[in-house]
Amino acid sequence: MSSAAYLDTDENLEALISRIEQKSRKIETLLKQSKPVEALKTALEGSPLKTRDERCKSANWIVVHRAMMAIRDIDGMFNSLDTEYYDILMKYLYRGLSTGDRPTCDQCLKIHEKLTERAGLGCILRSLADTVNTV
Repeated sequence: MSSAAYLDTDENLEALISRIEQKSRKIETLLKQSKPVEALKTALEGSPLKTRDERCKSANWIVVHRAMMAIRDIDGMFNSLDTEYYDILMKYLYRGLSTGDRPTCDQCLKIHEKLTERAGLGCILRSLADTVNTV
């Protein structure tokens, strides 16, 4: 894949960071309203998948991580979470597992188990095989 598929100009990166900051504020509001599933949906929407900029990826990971760690009822989450979020959520679960942070890994493994039950092994394969859309 050519680097033209990536939109990493300074202008685009600043716009991405700005959107992530706005998303972060919205997620904090949703979490204060005890709406962790809505916060997770918001965190996953518009993830900067096609950027190679680690600053953007890290900023969005922090937002997704904050929402993901607030989830207490994993079964309830999947009852409310649309299937369109499954593949991107799987990518973030693997990013969380790579941190080595025990509470993060514990939460990621709980969600991974339920996600695999719901979405099947194809979700894992798509997540691992997609090297263009990275988190």
